[in-house]
Amino acid sequence: MARDLQPDLIVLDLMLPGIDGLEVCRRIRRTDSVPILMLTARGEEMDRVIGLEVGADDYLPKPFGMRELLARIRALLRRYEIIREEVAGAQGIGDVLTTGDLVIEVGAHRVLRGDDEVPLTPKEFGLLATLVRNKGQVLSARRLLELVWGYSDSDTRTVTVHVRSLRSKIEEDPSEPALIETVRGVGYRYRG
Repeated sequence: MARDLQPDLIVLDLMLPGIDGLEVCRRIRRTDSVPILMLTARGEEMDRVIGLEVGADDYLPKPFGMRELLARIRALLRRYEIIREEVAGAQGIGDVLTTGDLVIEVGAHRVLRGDDEVPLTPKEFGLLATLVRNKGQVLSARRLLELVWGYSDSDTRTVTVHVRSLRSKIEEDPSEPALIETVRGVGYRYRG
């Protein structure tokens, strides 16, 4: 359905008959960067981390109020659009950022390495574009939360999870990152 309908956002329950939401999320992420809000009765931290690592952009444990669900949907759609606009605006002329062997096609919202597309979630795309736009500068995890997620919070683990996931997709050796450097106690820097 995701391939056929091309939705602007997917609200995905973790507990589905036949195939679980994590596997559905993994399959969607192979070909699409649509924002995904994962719902689940499991509220444990590890469940949320796994959901984010497989490609969910946000996670809402049950039970939840309809107002919160709608607010999160609006926030995800708003952030997705802001990321696209910011990346396009920071671009200046054209809509392509090039760094090393990576080509970031802003308008198409995709990243290429040579002829191969690197499948990124909207948050990973926003994170990469933000780091590339600020190449050489150290950005704190809190600042990245503000720029990419659109909010500030003292819990910056979601940034750590997304940086790890992004490294696994763009680094030659994610255990020895050459592109996204961790500056201990300060934040992250794109070296490219």
